[in-house]
Parts: sequence; C-alpha cells; structure tokens
Amino acid sequence: MKKFAFIGAGSMAFTRNLVRDLLTFPAFYDCEIRLMDKDPERLAVITDICRLIREKMNRPDVKIVPTDDRAAALDGADGVLCTVFSAGIDVWRKDVEIPKQFGVDINVGDTRSVSGIFRALRDIPLMLDICADIEKYCPKAVFLNYTNPMSMLCKAMQTYTKADVTGLCHSVQGTVHMLSDWLEVPAGEIDYLCAGLNHLAFYLRLERDGESLYPQLREKLKDPVFLNKEQVRNEMFLQLGYYCTESSGHNSEYVPWFRKRPDLLEKYCTHGTGWNPGLYAYSLNLRIGRAAGGWRREYDEWLKKGEVDTHKSAEYASDIFNARIGDHTPFRFNGNVLNDGCLPDLPAESCVEIPVLADRSGYRKTYVGKLPAHLAILLNTTARMENLVVEAAMEKSREKVYRAVCFDPLTSAVCSLSEIREMTNLLFEHNSAYLGDYR
Repeated sequence: MKKFAFIGAGSMAFTRNLVRDLLTFPAFYDCEIRLMDKDPERLAVITDICRLIREKMNRPDVKIVPTDDRAAALDGADGVLCTVFSAGIDVWRKDVEIPKQFGVDINVGDTRSVSGIFRALRDIPLMLDICADIEKYCPKAVFLNYTNPMSMLCKAMQTYTKADVTGLCHSVQGTVHMLSDWLEVPAGEIDYLCAGLNHLAFYLRLERDGESLYPQLREKLKDPVFLNKEQVRNEMFLQLGYYCTESSGHNSEYVPWFRKRPDLLEKYCTHGTGWNPGLYAYSLNLRIGRAAGGWRREYDEWLKKGEVDTHKSAEYASDIFNARIGDHTPFRFNGNVLNDGCLPDLPAESCVEIPVLADRSGYRKTYVGKLPAHLAILLNTTARMENLVVEAAMEKSREKVYRAVCFDPLTSAVCSLSEIREMTNLLFEHNSAYLGDYR
C-alpha cells in the first residue's frame, strides 16, 4: 500500500483531479490518501469529494484519511503533493492593491512582479518547514509541488533542503492542447521542445512530422477570432518568434511591454476572449468571491449530482508517481529543477522548467543548449531576479528584496527607483506579521 500526503488538500480542484488521476493506476488501487488542511470546513468537503471519487471509480481498497496534523499526514508517506495557500486573502490583496498606487497593475500576482516576490517571501519559510518535516517523517518520499511562485519556492527547497522535490505546472501541456485545437492537429502528433522558466517557457520547437507548425500558426493568427483569444501571447509570438506557455494575463505581468500605460492595458489586457485576458486583480476578485461562500455552493452542488469523470487528466503528478514508486513506467514531463547547465545561457543555480525523465532511479534532466539570444536576455533577467529574492529570504535582507523589485521587468517599466523603495517599504509594513525581522 502506497501512502500519499496532500498538504493543503483544501485546494479543491487540484486535489479532486489529482486523487482521481492516482486511482487510474493499478499500482495505486489500494493506496492510502491522507488529506491535510488547517481549515476544518474545507477538509470536510474535500474528504467527502474523495470518498465519492473512490466510490465512482470502484476502488474500495483505497483508504481516505483526513487530518489537520502535517506530521501525521507525512509519517511514512511515499508521495507528497503540496497545494498550500498561506496568509490568506486579506494579506494577498495588499500585494495587489499597494503596487496599484504606484502604477504597477497586477492581474494574478502569484508568480512574479512585486506581488509574486512578497508571496515568495511569505511562503519560502513555510515550504522549508514542510521539507524539514519530510526529511524527518518520510525522507525517501517523492515530493511534487504545485504552489506558486513555483520557480522561487522550488529554488529555495532544492538549494537548502534534501527533499526529493520538483515543481509541476499544467501550462506546457495545456498550451499544446490549445494550439492543437487552433491548428486542428491532434495533440498526440505534435512534437515539441519547451524550455525556460515556469510560466515563462517557450516552445523552441513545435512540429508535426518534422515540419514546423509555426508558419501555420502565423497564418491562423491572421484571423481576428484566433488573434483575440490570447492577445498578449499572440503578440509576443508574432514579434519574438516563439510561443510562450502561460496565459495572456499572467504573461502580461512578467514582461515590460503590456501593463505600463492605460492605452496598452486597454489594447492588450482587457478585451481578449481567453480565460484570462489580463484584467486588474482578476485572481484576487475570484478568490474574494469564493471566500464569500461560492466555493461551498459549487462543491455542494457537485457532490449532490454525484457525477465523477473517471478519465485521467493531463496533470503530470500521477504519471510521475507511477514512474518513481508505481510500476516504474518512465515518464517524460516538463519539471522545475535546478539548471545545472541544462540551459547554459541562464545561471547554473537558477530553477528552470525543462524536459525531465522520471523513472525508478529518479529524475534525468535534458540538456537543452543555448537559447535564442533575445529570449536569453528576458529569461536571464528574470532568473537572476528570482535568485536574488531567494537570497534575500534566506538572509532576511530587506535591501536585497528592494533590489530584486528594481529589476522586475514590469515594475521597472513603471516606477522610479525612489518609488520602488517607497512601495517596497509599504509592502514590508503590511507583511510585518508574516515576514519577521528583515534587516
């Protein structure tokens, strides 16, 4: 019996899909799933959801164990998944609202820019604590992280702990499926090489039967219907020559070109027809709505209907667990790992998102080679900024935080150095209860 610990199991959508995915593998038909969350209401609901999944998938030998005790969840675990959300909405909203006072317009704020940096400062100590518990209670466990900001959290855990950890996202395979629909090419027939940073990786190769799909994509984007689906990403592709992995709203925060003036926000970040075109405080407003009870109504209705899709999703986690601790079928995926020269244009110690092979022996990274020069400039700035944030968190250095924010592409496109210092000081003031004593 394999034991899986879900830390932050109250993240309903992730936990529901990942539990379902695990139960599609024969190696895990009799597994024990430990659901850990500090919120008793969310823990009760996700427990009911997982028991319904077990019933609908006819896996009577699967054991579902809810707990609010992290140590109990981790004790002897073979696999660990992390989807935590720390500090709460009232803290996170300041990460979005304070920068707005200085002209830094945030869409999501969980991965990069000044809001992502302060989220990292709050979450790095928590993630290191989780890793310390893993080292104590389940030192051989395979640890998969879904919590953002992915690159900075994984960089900290992979550098300062012995946990066997990698970070996962669905943007790589999700974008391939999106482009498959646009181009009317079966996703299974698309061959690609994708590399860079989490949420900011590029398809260096996108082919079918050895022929590049990029000319076909350029033709497709002459149609306004498709151009408007992902206005930021499509503009980046048309100007830079390579398609990027994350949605337009997210991407608009990571680069200096789209959110620095009202006219650009109107043109690129307001009227797109994709799921997240880039409206100010998009994710924050969603969370506020769910916190008001919307999440409970949604899942109560789902439980009442009792309808469970028993097909595996495109998430990587269950395939990785199967490769590492299941029937050991090797599995290739894009993971967040320390670079170690796989992308020689980027710092060796930075966390990059590259193709990785999982098997019984562990992870094997892919040497990708040099990036196109213009992409290397963009990614180098971001990777070095993220490295500096992790250094700042470990040293409790307020000055290094400020200097990291200075080189954030969006913030530096909008603010002066003195404005950045004032904004950073305000954010430290509002985060004082969570960050401790930064010198």
